[in-house]
Parts: sequence; C-alpha cells; structure tokens
Amino acid sequence: MTAIEAVATYVPRRRVPVAALAGELGLSSIQVAMFERFHKLTEVRRADESLRDLLLAAVDRLEALRGNEHRVRFVLHARAFPVVTPYPVNPLHELCALRGLGHAEAFTVTQQSCATGLLAIDLAGRLLADCAEPAALALVVAGEKAFTRDSRMLDGTSIFSEGSAACLVSRDGPRDRVLAYASLERGDFDGEPDEVAPLFQRGYTPSMAAAIRAALEDAGVTLDELSVILPHNVNLGSWRRVCKALAVPPEQVLLDNVLKAGHMFCADMFLNYETARERGRLRAGERYLVAAAGAGLGATFSALVIEH
Repeated sequence: MTAIEAVATYVPRRRVPVAALAGELGLSSIQVAMFERFHKLTEVRRADESLRDLLLAAVDRLEALRGNEHRVRFVLHARAFPVVTPYPVNPLHELCALRGLGHAEAFTVTQQSCATGLLAIDLAGRLLADCAEPAALALVVAGEKAFTRDSRMLDGTSIFSEGSAACLVSRDGPRDRVLAYASLERGDFDGEPDEVAPLFQRGYTPSMAAAIRAALEDAGVTLDELSVILPHNVNLGSWRRVCKALAVPPEQVLLDNVLKAGHMFCADMFLNYETARERGRLRAGERYLVAAAGAGLGATFSALVIEH
C-alpha cells in the first residue's frame, strides 16, 4: 500500500499584495476587492530563485532523503503547466544531477493541472508496486514560477503563489498510507473561456464534492471519521460552498494557508500536510482526506484518503 514517508516545503518570504499586482494582471479595483473581500486573497508569495533552485529549496529540507538517495528509483515533478522553461533547460534533470539522483528515472506529470500533485502520489505508488526492489523510493517534487499572466492568475478564481514541496513515497510504510484515490474528469469544461467559465463555476462545487465522496466510498471511510480535510488553496469562498454541499463544518477543512501562503500550484497539499502535523491534527491511526481541482483542457477533481 502506497505510503508517504516524509514531506518538506519551502514558502518564500517575499509577500506581494494583490492590489500591487493589479497593473500587470489587468485587474480593476472591483476585481481586486473581489479577491480581497470575497475570496480572502490579499497577498501572494514570490520567489527570487530560479525554478531549479526553488525545487532544490524543498528537496534540501527533506531530511529523510539524506543517505537514501541510492534508494530513489523515480523522481516526479508534479506541475500545472506543461511548459515552464525554454528548451533545452531542464530544471528537474539539473536537480537530480546536483543531489545524487542521476540514476533515477525522472519525468514530469502535468495532465491534471493543479490536481497533479495527487496524481503524482498515486503514480509513484504504482511505479513502486511494479519495482523489483522492495526498499525503493520515489521522490515527488512540486513548484512552479508564475512567469506569464496565465500562470499568475485563474480569472475570477485565484492568484498563484510561488513555493515548492518535496515528498518521499514508498511502496509500503507504517504511516500515511493511501487508502483510496479518486479522480473525476470533466472534459465538458473545455472550450472557449467565455463559454465554459459559467459551466465551470456552476459545476465546480458538485464535482469537487463528488470526487471526495468517491474516494471516501472506495476507502470505506465516512466524512465523520476524517480528522481533517486538506484542500488546495484556491480561495475560501469555493471551500465554503463545498463544505455546505458535503454538510461538514468549515473548521474541518484546514484553510489557514489560503491566507498565509496562497495557491502554490501543485504544492498546496504538501504545505497543508505539514501544517496539519505541526498543529497535531494528524494522529496515529486517524484518517484524513486531501482534495484538489485543476482546470485546463477541461477540469479534474481529485481526492486522496490517507491513514496517518
């Protein structure tokens, strides 16, 4: 059974107010007010590092990797965008060369936009299950640079932050064992932005709730049994609606990092995992759920049920 061995994250210190981004993002004063008052997004994080160094900042915080580099057979970069650097620059391969992981099979996973972090965990587990070495590990990294307007903002929904995460995955382990993974694809959300935006807005809440229910059913776990729900940090408004649809109290969802760190592409789940552990919201034997959505060529809604 796939298990999460260790997690580390890096959140840049530089904070940029949303209002200061109005010019480069083409936001009106009304749109700025919507992000600040309705979505509760008042600031984002920006990194001075290159993408390679942004990823290295998280990897170097992953203490469990030290001395175990030889066990890593797969390195996966979970990211929202298929292209993030000009050819032939390859930050992932550079990272592997610099940290003694050149022997590992390294590749990028992008198919589910901001929900790709959950897909990468599932895929890492599948690769390890087929690996001939029982002690083999997979390293999942996440993090991107907001280098274009499209990568800086999801119109009317969220403004992206920069940050990174690193996660070691094993075939089996004593804690953070994945009980179920569910992914709901909505290809009908693909098309011209003006045409599909209303469909996405109307379909977001029921689709996210459906993915969560599917994962819980597969795991044989009820909502009442969850110690906490770890969200993607898209905004507060969308999670309030999901909570209402699921009939769960908002305090069951760890939303603090929406305000403190913002939406860091595929790294949100790992940042929220660290925060939950630090606050004692993950206790041995308890189950928790991770959920995320990704928009692009349609939309994906995903959920993981994990036993700590």
